[in-house]
Amino acid sequence: MRVVTMMTIGAAALGLAACEQKGLDTGTPVAGGGRAGAMLMTAAGVDVGRATATEVAGGLRFTVDAKAMPSGTHGVHVHTTGRCDAPDFTTAGGHWNPTSMKHGSMNPQGPHEGDLPNLIIGTDGRGTVGVTIPGATMAGLLDADGAAFVVHAGPDDLMTDPAGNSGGRIACGVFQPA
Repeated sequence: MRVVTMMTIGAAALGLAACEQKGLDTGTPVAGGGRAGAMLMTAAGVDVGRATATEVAGGLRFTVDAKAMPSGTHGVHVHTTGRCDAPDFTTAGGHWNPTSMKHGSMNPQGPHEGDLPNLIIGTDGRGTVGVTIPGATMAGLLDADGAAFVVHAGPDDLMTDPAGNSGGRIACGVFQPA
């Protein structure tokens, strides 16, 4: 079971986040554990935030701090390939799925390890989300072809394979060891 902590900006977003919250986790980093970061950019090269992966006891903690993004709900996922070629970021490949599951936390046959909770962006263009993925490893994330973090145009329905009907890819960043 994943432990999810969500924080967003704005009163409306806080209410939605509370509905999706599944538990609390401090994500205490492992002594000597690894960390990787991905600078999120739009196809036009605009900096829209950062995604971070940190080794914690029993898995990886992913956090996203977004800025200058369109308000609303956006699917966010870890993708299998460390490439973010504009304009559509398809070079990032599919969702990180080393356990060969189906998409989404609401899918009885899911989720992919790269499936994260929706990111809610407030009217100020900012939002954050965090989740711990049990069993995930930094070695698996930063394999030979790396990994990327992708923000989608629409919300993830948390169920439909392969990407939750979350729409086009509007921002992307390649994970680099920190």
